[in-house]
Amino acid sequence: MLKPIKSMLGFVLLMTTSACSPIKLLNAVVPESTYQLHSAVAYGDLPRQKLDIYIPSQISPANSTTRKVVIFFYGGSWDSGNRGDYKFVGEALASQGFIVVIPDYRVYPEVLFPAFMADPALAARWVKDNIQQYQGDTQQVFLAGHSAGAHIAVMLGVNAEYLAKQFLKLSDFAGIIGLAGPYDFLPLKSERLKTIFGPSSEQWRSQPINFVDGKNPPMLLAVGTKDDTVWPRNTYNMAEKIKKNNGLVKVVTFEGYGHIDMAAKLAKPLRGDGELLKAVTDFIKHTNTTN
Repeated sequence: MLKPIKSMLGFVLLMTTSACSPIKLLNAVVPESTYQLHSAVAYGDLPRQKLDIYIPSQISPANSTTRKVVIFFYGGSWDSGNRGDYKFVGEALASQGFIVVIPDYRVYPEVLFPAFMADPALAARWVKDNIQQYQGDTQQVFLAGHSAGAHIAVMLGVNAEYLAKQFLKLSDFAGIIGLAGPYDFLPLKSERLKTIFGPSSEQWRSQPINFVDGKNPPMLLAVGTKDDTVWPRNTYNMAEKIKKNNGLVKVVTFEGYGHIDMAAKLAKPLRGDGELLKAVTDFIKHTNTTN
């Protein structure tokens, strides 16, 4: 099952009835002392080919230690989203000592699948080429995302053709993190999704599960048991196929979490006991590769 969801809209409507933008209210209470922000850095020539970089505040020119890097792709049903709305993700991961890159990317109706995979691959290329300027470790770059963004991150991690167009390999990335992602969501029922993903005879190409061969970077797939937007079977089916192909995957299940929770509970005001952030942080800290 895969229902359209407009980024964080469902969450913010529940959060408050204020006339002020609820997502702005959320981000307004997110700490700013934990990071330095480099905003609207161009990774291409098009208007949506810009990214924000969150650098842990403890990094300074006097501290030459490089940090692991997380490229986070937000969700939004492949037709919406804005990097500025995900300050809470940047802050959460930067507070754990990681450099966080949040790119915008072109969405429907400007692009359809597979064209919308081009910008994430280009952003990954930019990070590999440039993040050392920000004291990022180019050998420890992770791809992550929530919902449609998880689909993008995981697809980059299992189908080498998108990275290859930017002269990158799967092994160039230390790990993949998918939060509440759609990886095995056929058949499509939404007419909008049918338009985005093209003729039924070609829709199989949009499913990350169809490209699993066990050669993926180490992967963390996180899922909430109350997710009725992207059914949990997407995560479980994906993980099972990776394991059958002797690939590296870890599944973490969050009891009672819905679809929006799988991103919103990274935010400091909603973090609770921090189990989601801890799962992501532990995976990044304990996954080490040399490319």
